[in-house]
Amino acid sequence: MISIIVIVVVLVAIALASFYWYRHQCLLRERAQIMRDAIRHRDFSFRLPTRGLFFGEKALQEALNDMGQEIQKLVAHSEVESWQKLTRVLTHEIMNATTPIQSISQAYLKRSDIKASPYEEGIRAINDTSTGLIAFVESYRKLTQLQEPVMADVNMLDFTQRVVSLYPDLCWNVDIPSSMTLRADENLLRQVFINLVKNAIEADAKTIELKPLLKGETARGLYFSNDGHVIPLDVAQEIFIPFFTTKQTGTGIGLSLSRQILMMQGMTLSLEENPQCGCNVTFRIEKN
Repeated sequence: MISIIVIVVVLVAIALASFYWYRHQCLLRERAQIMRDAIRHRDFSFRLPTRGLFFGEKALQEALNDMGQEIQKLVAHSEVESWQKLTRVLTHEIMNATTPIQSISQAYLKRSDIKASPYEEGIRAINDTSTGLIAFVESYRKLTQLQEPVMADVNMLDFTQRVVSLYPDLCWNVDIPSSMTLRADENLLRQVFINLVKNAIEADAKTIELKPLLKGETARGLYFSNDGHVIPLDVAQEIFIPFFTTKQTGTGIGLSLSRQILMMQGMTLSLEENPQCGCNVTFRIEKN
């Protein structure tokens, strides 16, 4: 009788172990598929939990999570460099082609035989268009002519309070320790914050929330969140591309310029896939 009980217990244990093993393998397969999809869609923001994994699998998953973030930083850096080079070439070529047109049309408009003639309106249109195009190109030279940052320790609570004072009509939730500092150029960092605030306002945000990004006990950056319109997935994949905008009056350089400014200071700017609780959009500013 005892042997039968032992056999039953052993069989039940084997069945439970087999079920757990199968379930565990299914979990690992799902994780592999998530990471495969991330690579396919060039979205390396995944950070999968390690709960329920064996110590070796946990260490591997943590390494993959960290690797995903490092790849995301490298991709962002590569994209910025590529757009810088392209913008530099395009602005140079456009200026070379447009400047003579502007000069020649201005010269013709000064001639007495052109003034009040049937040709004046057409030449003026050419001049106005070329002048506008030159001004348009000059605005994009900001992407390739940024000043070198002057680095210093910036107290982030004092810094954010100065930014908050610029926008008194917004509701601000600032949860930053008084001792938190970041090594940055304060003037350039302010430009980044202003760009993010303007984007939030244009998305009808009423509340902006700032929280520290912690790695253990160390503050590595900030979460910059707002309650404006949700950014659709297809738009989220394009927002850091220079000249991309969904706004009728937008230039499309604010976020790409902000990312470049931060990259010059050893930081990254990215859009969180899962916004902070109570918010619709969260940007992540992180020290490398």
